[in-house]
Formats: sequence, structure tokens, C-alpha cells
Amino acid sequence: MAEVVALVDYGAGNLHSVHNALKAAGAQGVTVTADPDVVRAADRIVLPGVGAFGACAAGLRAISGLVEAMEERVQIGGAPFLGICVGMQLLADRGLEHGVTQGLGWVPGEVRLIERTDPAIKVPHMGWNDVIPTHHHDGAELIAPGEAYFLHSYHFQPDDGHHVAAMTDHGGGLVAAVAHDNLLGVQFHPEKSQAYGLELLARFLDWKP
Repeated sequence: MAEVVALVDYGAGNLHSVHNALKAAGAQGVTVTADPDVVRAADRIVLPGVGAFGACAAGLRAISGLVEAMEERVQIGGAPFLGICVGMQLLADRGLEHGVTQGLGWVPGEVRLIERTDPAIKVPHMGWNDVIPTHHHDGAELIAPGEAYFLHSYHFQPDDGHHVAAMTDHGGGLVAAVAHDNLLGVQFHPEKSQAYGLELLARFLDWKP
């Protein structure tokens, strides 16, 4: 029986493109859903996210029982989880965009505005950039060196450097991916990163943390 991959629909993700990319990477049972019962029964969970941290967090919490179902399946049940862009940032304790907003708190840290140390550096960080893996984190086999497509003005700063799975350079180091136990979060967009992104998704689909 094909695994069920729950692609969480909370009104804040690029669902069509992510769905197509997961299918292209080999997923056979992708379900776009906001149903807590479907999430609770899924084999893997993908949380996309586009827009402001606060709006995304509010959208997720507006669906009754959804956060609780994710926590039950991922935190307790150990299902592999992938957060994309703001979906990755929501793993943090808090986001500092337009005030302080509480995140899921699954990977301790906070999401801050990218600070421009050089006038030539543009914010948002947009376009193709290097992904440079670290080798001291959970799930080290998931992130390969390469180039991926980024689009963000805020960046995740984990409290523990061992949760940093990859870095990129945009006028200084920015976290490109985080990992912890059965959690993977990527700041870049695999669905827009061509072969590199599809290869990452394929590894996630095979991942057995």
C-alpha cells in the first residue's frame, strides 16, 4: 500500500506546485488536507508556507484540532515531517515579524528580519543560492550541496547549532535548513528548485528517521 503524504492546506502555501513536485519525486499518495483526522493517520506530513509568519501561524491555528493532530502524529507518533519556507519557520518558538507571534516550538529558536550589513545586499533574499550542508545534525543524509531557489525576508535562528542542517550566504550566513529527530525544515523552495529540489523531496520520501 502506498504511503499517505499529508500536504497541509491552511490557506498559506503554494499547494499546487508542492503537490506536483512531490508526485514528480515519487510520492504516490499525496493528500491535500486540512482534516485533523487525515493528518493524524498520515505516514508523512508536509507543511508549506508563503507570506508573513503571523498570518501563517494564525491560519494554522484557525483550523480546529489541526495543530494538535500534527503534534500527535509528528511529536508523539514520529512521522517524518517537512516544513517548507514559512512552514519551516513555524517550527520555531516565535517569529518577530510585525510583533511577536508564537510558533510551534518544535525546534527552539526565533525568526528574525535579515539584517543588511552591505547596501548591495537586497532584502528579500530572492533567487538561486548555494545550499551548504553541515554534518552535525539529525538527518544529515537528507541535505546535499547544491543550489536552490530562495524567497524570504526573515530567517530562522535556532538556539542550538546542532539543529542547523545547512547554511547559505547572503551578505553573511543564513540558515537554509534545520533538522531534529524526525523533523526537516528548508528555507528554500524545493518545488521551485528543479532537479535539486526533486532529489531532496525523493530523499525525504525515503527517509526513515
